[in-house]
Amino acid sequence: MPKLPNLLFAVSEAHPLIKTGGLADVAYSLTAALKPHVHEVRLVLPAYRAALAQAGHLEPIATLHVAGPDAPVRILEGDIPGSGVKVWLVDAPFYFDRDGGPYSDTHGADWPDNAARFAVFARAIVEIACGRAGISWRPDVVHCNDWQTGLVPALLALEPVRPATVFTLHNLAYQGLFDVDVFQALALPAALWAPEALEFHGRVSFLKGGLIFADRLTTVSPTYAKEIQTPAFGYGLEGLLAHRARHLTGILNGADYGVWDPAHDPLIAQHYGPHTLHLKAVNKDVLQRQLGLPQISDAPLLGLIGRLVEQKGIDLLLAALPALLKHPLQIALLGSGEKHIEQALLNAAVRHPRQIAVHIGYSEELAHRIEAGADMFLMPSRFEPCGLNQLYSLRYGTVPIVRRTGGLADSVTDTNAAHLKAGTATGFVFDDATPAALLHTLERALALFRQPAHWRKVMACGMQQDFSWHRNARAYLELYREAQAERAATPAA
Repeated sequence: MPKLPNLLFAVSEAHPLIKTGGLADVAYSLTAALKPHVHEVRLVLPAYRAALAQAGHLEPIATLHVAGPDAPVRILEGDIPGSGVKVWLVDAPFYFDRDGGPYSDTHGADWPDNAARFAVFARAIVEIACGRAGISWRPDVVHCNDWQTGLVPALLALEPVRPATVFTLHNLAYQGLFDVDVFQALALPAALWAPEALEFHGRVSFLKGGLIFADRLTTVSPTYAKEIQTPAFGYGLEGLLAHRARHLTGILNGADYGVWDPAHDPLIAQHYGPHTLHLKAVNKDVLQRQLGLPQISDAPLLGLIGRLVEQKGIDLLLAALPALLKHPLQIALLGSGEKHIEQALLNAAVRHPRQIAVHIGYSEELAHRIEAGADMFLMPSRFEPCGLNQLYSLRYGTVPIVRRTGGLADSVTDTNAAHLKAGTATGFVFDDATPAALLHTLERALALFRQPAHWRKVMACGMQQDFSWHRNARAYLELYREAQAERAATPAA
C-alpha cells in the first residue's frame, strides 16, 4: 500500500481568502479534513488582490520563470485562517492583482484574458509539482479542481517523471472554452491540439485537459457522476466521461459543521439542537424583524440562498408564485445572478411586501440567519452537481424542498408515507422541472407543516444526518492511494 501522500490541492478560490460559491467552501473544508491524514497538504491558488488582502502574513519562498508573463512569478506562503493548512499564492500581478472577482471584472463580465491567467497558474503548479520551483517540498498527488486547473494534468502528462493526478469536476456547465487562436497564443505543446487532448469542436477546452489526462476523476455526488454520462447533462462530453467511467467516482461534498451548526453558530441569535427545537422560533422572529416581514409565528417561512439563474430553478419559483402566495406564508431570498431574474424577484417583493423579502448580493451573516430562521429551504434546481445548502438546512432543521437531481437526490429523503412511517424522511423531493411539480410539492410540505408532531420528526431526522467532511475525506484518501498505485505501475513517459 503506497504511503499517504504529500498533497498539493490546486483550486481557483478558497474560503476565507476569496469566494464566489461552494467551491471555496470545499477547498477550505476538505483540505482541513485531509490535513491529519496525509504527510503534508499545501493549498495553491492565484494571488488575487482580494486574497492578498485576506491572507495576513505571507512569505516569498520561490521565484519562477514560466511562459506568459514578462516578469517572474513568485510563490507566497501563508496559512489559511482557521484551518492551519499551508497556502501558496501564485503571485503574477499582471494577471491577478486587479479589482473585481477571480473570473470577472467589477461589472460581471469575464476577464478577456482568463485563458492566459489560468495558463500561468497551471504552469506554476507544474513547476512546483515537478520540483523545479526551488522548493524542497514535492507532492505525491496533485488534486485539481474545475477548468481553471484543467491544464495541469495535461501538461504533467508530458513530463517524464510526475506525481499522480486527481481532477474533480464541480460543474460541467463551466468548461473553460476558448478560440483556437488562444491555444496558439499560449504556446501550448502541439501534442495537446487533438480531439483526444484539448481540442473540442475546433476550440480549446481547458476542462478536457483534466478529464482526459488525470489519473482519477471525481465529481461531487454519485448521482451527478451518472448524470454527466448522458446527453441531458453531458454538454457534449458524455461520451468521454462514459469512456472514463472506470476512473470516475462520485463523492458527495461535505458540510463543515465547525461553521454550519445551530448548536454553536456565532452568527445566529439563538442556539438550538435536535432536543431544543422550540428555540429555533427565536431565530425566525429575529429574521422576520431583520427583513421587515410581519412577525407571524405560524406562517411558514421559506428560505432560498444561491445564484439567481435558470440552473437553480428560480424561474420555476417565479411561475409558481401567484398560486403559492395564496397560502399564508413568507419567503426570504438571498442571492444574485441574471438581472432579469433579480428584477422579477424585486418586483414580486414590492407587490407582496408582507410575504416576500429579497436581498440581492451575498451576506454570510444573513445566509446563516436564513438557515436558522426559515422553516423550509427551497432548491428547485434543474441540475445540481452536489449543493451545500441542503446539507446545511438539514443540520439546521430547516426542511429542504428539492428536485431529484445530483447531490440533492443523494442527500434528501422524501417525506412520503412510507418514509414518514419509517422515521427516515428528511425533506420533500420532486422530479419534473415544472412550476406545477414544484407547487404540488410545496403544498405537500405546507400540509405537513400544519401537523406539528410529524413536522418535528422530519426536522429532527434531518438534524441527525451526518454529512461531515471527515467522513467523506476517507473516500478521497482511498482515491489518492489508487492514483498513486496506478502511477507507480505505469512506465515513465
